[in-house]
Amino acid sequence: MINKVFETIKEERDLLLNHPLYKDIKTPDDLKVFLQHHVFAVWDFMSLLKALQNTLTCTTSPWLPVGSPQTRYLINEIVLAEETDINAKGIRQSHFEMYLDAMKSCGASIREINNLLYELSGNTAIFNAIRAVSLPESIKEFLTFTFEVIEEGKPHKIAAAFTFGREELIPDMFTSILKNMERNFPETDLSELIYYFERHIELDGDEHGPMAMKMVEELCDTEEKYLECISTAKQALQKRIILWNGISEEIRNETIAS
Repeated sequence: MINKVFETIKEERDLLLNHPLYKDIKTPDDLKVFLQHHVFAVWDFMSLLKALQNTLTCTTSPWLPVGSPQTRYLINEIVLAEETDINAKGIRQSHFEMYLDAMKSCGASIREINNLLYELSGNTAIFNAIRAVSLPESIKEFLTFTFEVIEEGKPHKIAAAFTFGREELIPDMFTSILKNMERNFPETDLSELIYYFERHIELDGDEHGPMAMKMVEELCDTEEKYLECISTAKQALQKRIILWNGISEEIRNETIAS
């Protein structure tokens, strides 16, 4: 079943994996633009994950044994690592917090992501918060799709967006880009960012990727769910392409302006 999903989303995956963005990132300033957009995908990834945990396990009291024990194990294992991993300094931290620290270490602004978090801390509804903050339309479209999938509440569709719409081969590409920049721009501290991407490669390849695939297979137990899984996976990749397009456009505009 998983192989058939990959066959169906091949066009979108190929567009992503061969996107011109990877060649557009040439300087520390280009990298900052990338980080200031991509951080929103790092953040809303955690909301997809928590939505899965809420629907596939019991997160309320009194506790009840919800769903499949195997699925519960898969999602809880992923949550454990994503929310409380070990950072480059050996301290427990979520991957989102690692990313923010890495942004700060190389001089990228975290103002826009903090503006969104501030809106949400005041109990602003997520779609209102997305509309309220000043962000490129590509980011807003990406976030809106994520939370529409979450709000619909279908575990197999959330799992499809989570599994197929997120970093799979992409971190490997960025690690190569970062190591090249580290050599060419030694004054920019990229060590925390490289650690973040390398940690993703390690976890996604060895653990989280296979776990997520098993979760999708367990959840897509009817033909209808399988078809909805494919549709959601394709849309998730299309939204990622739109996000990448927005980053490339801003990098090129800033290059022209300078």
